[in-house]
Amino acid sequence: MRQKSELSGLLIAFAISLLLVALLALLFGQRIGYQRALGKSALQARAGVPSEALTASNVKALNSKIQTLQTAVANAQQERDISLSNLDGLREDLDSLRLTNLQVQQQDEFLIKELAKRGGADLQLIGIQIAPLPENAFEYRFDVGMVDRSGQTKKLTPKLTLLDDVNMVEVPIEPASYDINGVARVRGRFIMPKDFKPKQIKVELAAAGQNIEQVYDWQEGERLDNLPYSLAETPNTDDRPIQDSSPVASGVSAASTTTP
Repeated sequence: MRQKSELSGLLIAFAISLLLVALLALLFGQRIGYQRALGKSALQARAGVPSEALTASNVKALNSKIQTLQTAVANAQQERDISLSNLDGLREDLDSLRLTNLQVQQQDEFLIKELAKRGGADLQLIGIQIAPLPENAFEYRFDVGMVDRSGQTKKLTPKLTLLDDVNMVEVPIEPASYDINGVARVRGRFIMPKDFKPKQIKVELAAAGQNIEQVYDWQEGERLDNLPYSLAETPNTDDRPIQDSSPVASGVSAASTTTP
């Protein structure tokens, strides 16, 4: 009877021991699994990637993005190369223009000196234009030539007067004088007085003791449809040489200069 009781106690103790071992194993396994899951979540959060594993479609999408970026980089490099090539071409054109300008200046200086040695060239009006502008404005353009026998630069004083049957209006010239030793280009603008309709233009030039006075008719010409809407759109005067003193027209009326 005593042996039976001892055997039962041993069995109970063994069962309790197994139960404790199972509980400890369960707790230990849960702790390890929790720590692994927590570590994986932390790594995924830091990397910023989804929790699911990369699939074939994800890899394909990533490769497509890489190819798109590579194409964009290649296009940017190509545009850069084209821009650099265009810049080199512009630099060459600019250098060529500078060289041509220096050559023309040298030629002009030579011709002016030779002309001065031969007695110079008298004061003369090469060309004249009165060009219409918006806002009842006009632009005067005179090309004047003279070479003094001394070969020195002289002062040219131009004067412009608008005439009708009984009245005259003197147009202010700014600047009032110009240097001349070859060709001087007189340019400027004026506003036509309200209700004043000129019939003639008188041009007076004075330089180095020489004087010129010429009168031109103010004539109606054809209407111009390509005028700008305001003076702000044409801030600069036209400094191109006058090739033709033919009539010119404004948007409302027309103005021209012709020889008497």
